Amino acid sequence: MNIRNAELGCESAAPGICCCDVGSPRRHSSFSHRSSFGISRRPQMKFNQREPFGLPGALRAATDTPGLAKPTGDDLQDHLKDSLHAGHAPGLVGLVAHGDEVRHVVLGRMALDGPAMQRDSIFRIASMSKPVTAAATMMLIADGNLKLEEPVDRLLPELANRKVLRRVGGPVDDTVPANRAITVEDLLTFRCGYGLLLVPPGTYPIQKDIAELGIVGFGPPDPNMPFDGDAWLKRLATLPLFAQPGERWIYTAGSNILGVLIARASGRSFGDFLAERIFEPLGMKDTAFYVPPSKLERLVTAYRPKDGSLEVWDDPATGGWSRPPAFEQGDGGLVSTADDYLAFVRMLLAGGAHKGRQLLPSDAVAAMMSNQLTPAQRLDGEIILQEGQGWGYGMSVAVEKTPTGAPVGTVGWSGGFGTRWQSDPAKKLTSILLTQRMFDGPKPVSIFDQFEQDARMLAEPH
Repeated sequence: MNIRNAELGCESAAPGICCCDVGSPRRHSSFSHRSSFGISRRPQMKFNQREPFGLPGALRAATDTPGLAKPTGDDLQDHLKDSLHAGHAPGLVGLVAHGDEVRHVVLGRMALDGPAMQRDSIFRIASMSKPVTAAATMMLIADGNLKLEEPVDRLLPELANRKVLRRVGGPVDDTVPANRAITVEDLLTFRCGYGLLLVPPGTYPIQKDIAELGIVGFGPPDPNMPFDGDAWLKRLATLPLFAQPGERWIYTAGSNILGVLIARASGRSFGDFLAERIFEPLGMKDTAFYVPPSKLERLVTAYRPKDGSLEVWDDPATGGWSRPPAFEQGDGGLVSTADDYLAFVRMLLAGGAHKGRQLLPSDAVAAMMSNQLTPAQRLDGEIILQEGQGWGYGMSVAVEKTPTGAPVGTVGWSGGFGTRWQSDPAKKLTSILLTQRMFDGPKPVSIFDQFEQDARMLAEPH
């Protein structure tokens, strides 16, 4: 890790669990800044990782439309089955979409001792919420309610006249004035100056202040946080920035600030705006910030790894996503299904269009899917971004072929509760894999890399 990365670290909920989110570039010439976008802990449940644990029917797979190559399709299914037998998670839902062709794989159980996984099982998608938050922001820019380059002070006066730590590890009162205001684009690109500190708790004085505030944005999403968006922002604003606006890529807090901004700019709650402008038009009927009682039986049990076992950390019936949150968190608060998320991704790959309706201007989508970071900023964030990847608006973008084989232009992101999306826009290829096991580090485990490699093989001509 380079020296700059060593200064920025993880406020994890548990030792060894890094921020719980990571993920998977190109600058688009048609986008112009002069355009309209100008723009209670649960009981630990153990299993023997050397033995398979309840794969109902071993594997259930369905191909909705013919045409995907059968031999590599079998490989994809077998690799996923092997991962579950090895104890990665109780179950999963995966899909590969190539053009109009879609293959679903539904495997295992919704809980270690639970019912069979279903295609419409609901997962906590964590940081896969970020692209949705970015898309909502770009809609408001298209509406003229926001401008990309404008200071956020107009709608977020709490963030006016920022002070900046002279050194991120220095005394909290050793600050300098911000060189400029935070802009909407700074929030989209995670260059607003707030975010995760990827060092052990207690390393820096500022971490004590963060902990005392009891707010999200510096670790995993937490639907149990008692503060609403306005109260959260008021508390956040008591902290100095960790870096000058526009200077460094610091992960995650920008999306939560955007959630407050969207609510104020639209005049409705963040969740209502997403439902009206994104979820309802796309038919994403199971995507929201919580699961209503009528659907709770479809919400998977969430686990985290501990001492070679899986420990329940969120129970469907009584957990954090079983009721509306006080703060609808734009960085990681959504639940969704594989098919719902595919509908959102397909809208992006279609340049913002869905069934003849333009939900998002094509140049806005192009900007979202274009790398916005300098080489130094990419290097600064590589521990989370991973090698070969930059950041657009709310998603990663491959600036070079990645070590796992993703080609230049590949976009996507992961959710640290055990989910991942990746798309190759040039080939109209999308893979989505949803599990209920929390990541135990900033890099997704091999099941995700293997799945994406198998998906690329499916799309190759035979």
